[in-house]
Amino acid sequence: MDQQVAAVLPPLYPFEGKVPVLQPGAWVAATAAVIGDVEIAEGANVWYHCVLRGDTNIIRIGPRSNIQDGTIVHVNSGRATSDNFATIVGADVTVGHAAIIHACRLEDRAFVGMGATVLDGAVIEEGGVLAAGSVLPPGKRIGRLELWMGNPAKLLRVLTEEQRAGFDRTAPHYVELAGRHRASLGR
Repeated sequence: MDQQVAAVLPPLYPFEGKVPVLQPGAWVAATAAVIGDVEIAEGANVWYHCVLRGDTNIIRIGPRSNIQDGTIVHVNSGRATSDNFATIVGADVTVGHAAIIHACRLEDRAFVGMGATVLDGAVIEEGGVLAAGSVLPPGKRIGRLELWMGNPAKLLRVLTEEQRAGFDRTAPHYVELAGRHRASLGR
């Protein structure tokens, strides 16, 4: 029984005295790896085979945000409080399967499509969308409600609130789904 329970506990690894912090209601899949100075807020969820490596700087995942299967979240070295080197994810953010999020900032309600990459110093403002498979180069900024696509990503159009509303259903869905996974695993 103890081995079964250990198999489903979140994989949190300290690094040089920094231990990941999960707020109540956060969920991390047992096959993910969360390392170092990482904080995961209430209702946020990190899915199977993700790596969040806060070894040379901080990673902060905001409330109800979802980091989907196979995603890598990393930082760049620098002052631990600098947004230029840390990875900061706001509230109700969706990061699609197999994305790479590196030393950047995703503001509230940002949406990163499957297989997309967000590089150092880039920002996706509130409600901004990076399409699946796209690459947002270092230092670029997606504005509020903008949809960017391509490699390198370029502005495709500005979404209406009605168009953006479809993306807003993802975060609550993943909060509910994380609860179902937690219940199925008995924790």
